[in-house]
Amino acid sequence: MKSGTQFRTIVLSDVHLGTAGSKAKEATEFLRNYSCQRLILNGDIIDGWQLKQYGTWKKKHTAFFKTVLKQIVRYDTKVIYLRGNHDDFLDQVMPLRVGKNFSIRKDYMLNSGHRRFYVTHGDVFDSVTSHMKWLAYLGDIGYTFLLWINKFYNQYRSWQGKPYYSLSQQIKSRIKKAVSYISDYEQKLTELARARGCDGIICGHIHQPAIREFDGILYMNSGDWVESLSALVEDHQGNWSLLYYTSDLAPDEDKAGEKEMGGITPVTNDTRSLIS
Repeated sequence: MKSGTQFRTIVLSDVHLGTAGSKAKEATEFLRNYSCQRLILNGDIIDGWQLKQYGTWKKKHTAFFKTVLKQIVRYDTKVIYLRGNHDDFLDQVMPLRVGKNFSIRKDYMLNSGHRRFYVTHGDVFDSVTSHMKWLAYLGDIGYTFLLWINKFYNQYRSWQGKPYYSLSQQIKSRIKKAVSYISDYEQKLTELARARGCDGIICGHIHQPAIREFDGILYMNSGDWVESLSALVEDHQGNWSLLYYTSDLAPDEDKAGEKEMGGITPVTNDTRSLIS
């Protein structure tokens, strides 16, 4: 690997390229500003479900992959693309290796210092997406509609000078079944890591960034690039933390537009979640 990278590892998931809700520009700017030795794209990077129905592929979605390729050329970055439930079309080509630095696979074992992590998108324990795909599609339509409402609601809040507010995140946090599902999800994945003989699990899927420990097993979720705009990063000493997109990373013309619209600057580094 070439020296000078800011991180040893960056993990991104749930970018959902091809959908209206995807923050593709922000994800691209994030990768343009942070370099790494190893980049893990942990599922649902491309949203094949919506592209089949009503999604559209745009230049900004292509720009994301161009930036990934630049990481490979400039920093000799190793890129591991793991299949998620929304990009399950990759089943037709897995496992696939392109050159020495790009591979597509189902899961991955990651060594980090003296610890070993099992890396998976996380839909393996989602019985809805595994056994009742028609119901999962229906839920996806509802989530997309909620994001559509959220977009116009936040335009109004921005006009009033108020910060971004996530309707879907608030709904998840207040519905008991959603809270119970997230808790069960975290517990099941940590059990999977233990069964694999690993010290921790790295996942995505539920759009809930987190770093927690369950009975000695470290659970880390990279979040998403629809609402949270977050990534997991590992420094060169083996420390892990959550890093959030900030508008400071945006091009100058975007910053000017945000200023006019009353845009906000989210938190960049969640030091409370730092694990050494």
